[in-house]
Amino acid sequence: MRLLASLLLCATAAGPVMAQTAPLPLIPLPREVVRGARVPIANGVAITHAEGADDAFAASDLAEGMSARRIRADSAPGGGRYRVELLRVGTARAAQVMRDHKVTFDSAMTAEGYLLLADSSATHIIGASASGVFYGAQTLKQLITGTARNATLQAARIRDWPAMKYRGFHDDLSRGPIPTLAYQKAQIRRFAAFKLNVYSPYYEHSLAYSANPLIAPPRGAMTREDVRELIAYAAKFHIDVIPEQEAFGHLHHVLKYELYSALAETPHGHVLAPGNPGSMELIKSWFAEIDSLFTSRFVHIGADETVELGRGQTRDRVKAEGLGKVYLQFVRDIDAALKPNGKRLMIWADIAKESPQLVTILPKNMVAICWDYWSFNGFDRCLKPFKDAGMETWVAPGVNNWSRVYPYNAVALRNIQTFVRDGQAMGATGVLNTNWDDDGDALFEQLWYGVLFGAAAGWQAGESNIEQFERSYGRVFHGDTTGKIDDAQRKLSAAHAALVQTNQSDGRNELYWLDPWSAEGQVVSAKVRPGLRQLRIQAESALVLIAQARAMQPDLREVAALEAMEVGARRLDFIGMKFQFADEIAQMYARASTPINAQTIEDLNDIASPLNGRINDLKEGYVLGREVYEHAWGNENRPTYLGNLANRYDNAAQLWIQRSDQMRAAIAQFRRNKTLPSMEQLGIPRPAPVP
Repeated sequence: MRLLASLLLCATAAGPVMAQTAPLPLIPLPREVVRGARVPIANGVAITHAEGADDAFAASDLAEGMSARRIRADSAPGGGRYRVELLRVGTARAAQVMRDHKVTFDSAMTAEGYLLLADSSATHIIGASASGVFYGAQTLKQLITGTARNATLQAARIRDWPAMKYRGFHDDLSRGPIPTLAYQKAQIRRFAAFKLNVYSPYYEHSLAYSANPLIAPPRGAMTREDVRELIAYAAKFHIDVIPEQEAFGHLHHVLKYELYSALAETPHGHVLAPGNPGSMELIKSWFAEIDSLFTSRFVHIGADETVELGRGQTRDRVKAEGLGKVYLQFVRDIDAALKPNGKRLMIWADIAKESPQLVTILPKNMVAICWDYWSFNGFDRCLKPFKDAGMETWVAPGVNNWSRVYPYNAVALRNIQTFVRDGQAMGATGVLNTNWDDDGDALFEQLWYGVLFGAAAGWQAGESNIEQFERSYGRVFHGDTTGKIDDAQRKLSAAHAALVQTNQSDGRNELYWLDPWSAEGQVVSAKVRPGLRQLRIQAESALVLIAQARAMQPDLREVAALEAMEVGARRLDFIGMKFQFADEIAQMYARASTPINAQTIEDLNDIASPLNGRINDLKEGYVLGREVYEHAWGNENRPTYLGNLANRYDNAAQLWIQRSDQMRAAIAQFRRNKTLPSMEQLGIPRPAPVP
């Protein structure tokens, strides 16, 4: 008797359904699940497949996943090993297994769906396509808990298929960090493990064009060889690499060069001038090379935020025809120029918000990608004009990492949840979850929380459950069975919220670098002061939870992501420490100097002691910040651009070294003649009244 024979299959096309108990910790959640018992697999796993190279790769990938957990996995049966069979719909063996389990494989499952039938003796994964079989194998990985001889498998009966045809991630490669090719391959593996099927690298100047060699930074761009190798690698994981090359705006790093400056709408600006013959020649040159490298049927031309349009070369034309028409005509010209390449163009859908009545002018075969990174509603403003015009749309939410010391995931998850939900309801065929590296210091390893939820939202039908995801993430991604990693993620969002409640936005990079004694710093200090203690408690609690989880579970996975979490937590904590200690220094110096008193030397030592002084703490905070940041950077990126950030850390530390020197001179003066420089002479602001 099979383990699951007595369980009824709960079926629905509207969303995940679990039998009787709470959902299994799976990302994405499958459409239909019946849970069984846990099955020990201490003797290892024998994996077999019946089809060709694609299913052989799926079997190999599954075996590698098992081996990483010290579970013996190969194709040799016997020896008490648990059996895993990868099968294709249409074969006699698959038909027999489906009859035995009394399940069907519906037409909706054909493209990427799968059956996973796991009982006490074997797991059968059945798909109609190579990607379906592969995705079933990825779900099987998540059903395994533990390592080596302690490993067990959650028996289950699963029918699953995606809600959205295209499920992707858009990766900014132009605003600072440039990943190594090895890291991009690691990204591909993880994307595929959570059923993403699109990777979209974003280029402004970071694709090395042979016809335009001046543009790309040395050792800071993808070469032709990099691209070819990445595309071939991604194909094995059923991921389409769709390039975005900005072809209108965001091109300052091209137009700053004098050889290209004549093409700029404004001198050395960031928008190409429509109507300038050289603009179209440059675009055609770029996309001819893209066409020779990238195998995807799609190519993204950007064309967002062209804010300089009409201010320079096109000023008179925009006055005569209108901004929207000039913009759209250039997009149409690009489409016409690139049509012979045979690619289907994608475009950011800004025009729908600015001039929705002009959407019908766009070529109908374009894919409009609506982007919105902060909202939780109102998405129809972008989606509806394109739907009414009969154009295909994708939605692009964001992981809320840009200009922050750590992503504000509470906002990111809600934005992803609602935008993808409404996109599905309005017929969007794809989701392109998005990151940006606006300040140049973003770490991709900090983004997996938002990446995985985006993968879940695109696969699952309707509104994805944030609370369920928050309970599953640590176990699924890191193998954490204690819940501490999930708690740490919540603490980091709470740290951001402590700043939001002071009406000073969230944990932004500008707060990390801001001098609290500058004029701007004093204004900000007054605002953030009420939230600093809670900010630090939440950030430090996250650090403790991560450390505890790692100490209790030596086999935790994705350690680089945990290190990146720690970097974010330390930077959040340092924001609070810096503003707190700057206040304390001001208070102590005011107490020590107005007037001189018996406690003066103690206060001065608390400020400037090389052992326990507050100034030294702030200097050391930036030095440690650089050390942990550079290590995390090295886990994923090429050395290019890192010097810009290292200089920032050094300059910030140097500021407090200079202040330490000033304070030591003040102490020497006090010891000589029992006087002290005024606070104004030292650049220390008068302290705020203590409530």
